Amino acid sequence: MREIVLGTAGHVDHGKTSLVKALTGIDTDRLKEEKKRGITIELGFAFLDLPCGHRLGIIDVPGHERFVKNMVAGATGIDLLAFVIAADEGIMPQTREHFEICRLLGVKRGLVILTKKDMVDAEWLALVQEDVRQFLAGSFLEDAPMLTVSSTTGEGLAEVREVLDTLVRTSEFSEAHGPFRLPVDRVFSMKGFGVVVTGTSISGRIAVGEDITVYPQGHTAKIRGIQVHGQDVALVEAGKRTAINIQGLDTEMIDRGNMLATSGTLAPSYLMDADFFYLSVNAKPLKNRSRVRVHIGTAEIMGRIVLLEDEALAPGSRANVQILLEEPFGAWPGDRYVVRSYSPVATIGGGGIWSGAPPKRRRFKEANSQVFALYQAGSTEDISLLHLREAGVAGLTFEALCVKMGQFGKRFRKLLDTPISSRKIIMVDSERQRLVAAEVFEAMGTSLQKILADFHRDNSMKPGLSREELRSRLPGDLDQRFFQLLINTLGKQGMIVVDEATVRLAGHQVSLKADAISIRAEMAAFYTEAGLTPPTVRELQERFAKYPAPLVREVLELLVREQVLAKISEELYFPARALAELQAQMVAFIKTEGEIDAPRFKNLTGLTRKFSIPLLEYFDRIKVTIRVGDRRLLRERIS
Repeated sequence: MREIVLGTAGHVDHGKTSLVKALTGIDTDRLKEEKKRGITIELGFAFLDLPCGHRLGIIDVPGHERFVKNMVAGATGIDLLAFVIAADEGIMPQTREHFEICRLLGVKRGLVILTKKDMVDAEWLALVQEDVRQFLAGSFLEDAPMLTVSSTTGEGLAEVREVLDTLVRTSEFSEAHGPFRLPVDRVFSMKGFGVVVTGTSISGRIAVGEDITVYPQGHTAKIRGIQVHGQDVALVEAGKRTAINIQGLDTEMIDRGNMLATSGTLAPSYLMDADFFYLSVNAKPLKNRSRVRVHIGTAEIMGRIVLLEDEALAPGSRANVQILLEEPFGAWPGDRYVVRSYSPVATIGGGGIWSGAPPKRRRFKEANSQVFALYQAGSTEDISLLHLREAGVAGLTFEALCVKMGQFGKRFRKLLDTPISSRKIIMVDSERQRLVAAEVFEAMGTSLQKILADFHRDNSMKPGLSREELRSRLPGDLDQRFFQLLINTLGKQGMIVVDEATVRLAGHQVSLKADAISIRAEMAAFYTEAGLTPPTVRELQERFAKYPAPLVREVLELLVREQVLAKISEELYFPARALAELQAQMVAFIKTEGEIDAPRFKNLTGLTRKFSIPLLEYFDRIKVTIRVGDRRLLRERIS
């Protein structure tokens, strides 16, 4: 079982720090100002070795209203709550606020400790106990143990240790698998060591010598050393109070609120899809796009709550929201957050993160409720498909999908085996492990067929579109691997035919209109009669000026595809039969003479330079001849 973290909560001066010191012997107030003022300002840390053999990590939080943001940072990631109330004062404002914060952060177990027992009589103590029980009714602490103690006399401390031992022994806190994450709560420099970052690790494990990344900045460095509760260790696991000595970074490169994590495991974003509960103690409805303070991990980030289905949210209500942050943050699904109002500052709500990097959602769209219903009740496969659909043709690599899902390793890969084998998910790039939703792939196939159908309708004499032209007409930035898999798949399905140069629908045949039929026969005869002295394209257009120029060009290209003509250059087309006879004549000459040059070619054919030079270059291009200086040799002899 991983180490369990106990967090304190309660109003200022209710004895949280004194209780921790009485239990552990550790004074968690380390700052001069804390000693001078007698109140906790920053988070304090201690540990308690229990009879069961487990070391309990303890986070002591400030109780003053001015330092609630520090309290939220400390309460993030705690497993057990020590809810502290002074017997002489009872429930106070920060008692209520701290309790709501713990509920919003998803704390499930704990105990209630009434301190300063020595300052009240038995009758008053009983009244306070009854008042506290009513306050906790219906909450996760409703049936929690309630103990009375005096940190001054030591009365009740043994019972607290016993109850803590029982809570830990009966806990089922499983190892938080996956990559390592640690929300940063302190950054400082130690002479001879360099930068040290502290926090409570919330998932995974990491060892000395491994790389770690600071998010959202993206700085990556190596771990030089690790301490847990002041002791050097080679490896740290989830749930431990941790100090990490980082090599190669300055203190200015890391801030409180950043996240240290295994490289490549977070995708910082300005948007989060979330479930939001607006506390019933709020005096008025929350308006859409209200500016708020979002506390997540140890960070406090200004942002706005976008109500996707409401103009305003009544106190005590729950809503599907997008949180628009003013700074990026890397969150995983399941992370908890707390929202405090901008001014005056007070805790107003919070909830859980569904997606740490969603697309921007438009309000009052039916699809929003479907998406959030999937978040809440969908299977791993369903939610994976949602992220892949939203990624579109770009898809997601397996690693990127892991980050979106907050799931990693062999177990998650195994969960995807079924939708991949059933082709609900398409692997479009096995090298990069890039995945695309089948719906996206099929929609792209439908678009491709429509593009071809429209092209065939408007260009009946052309056999099809070139591959690159077809790819450029498809929606989205479709890369070559996706496109190649798409046309291969449609080809195997018999939907399209992929030739060397073009792509066409399987049922498409070149069809000629009446004008095209007439001009085709006339043009073929014209070229046959011209033989080896054909017209240029410009001369051809003049000869057939009664027809539209695009039609003349289309018929010319058609005759090339039908191998009636051969294209020699942009301006010259020759009858294929005459060209074949000329080629045979030239090959026979070279075999006899060993070579041919431009003058001898002109004498052989009787052609002028206008035709002879393009023809010689054409025979070089189709690899019949090879040019050596001013001479041409047969390529087959060279090879």
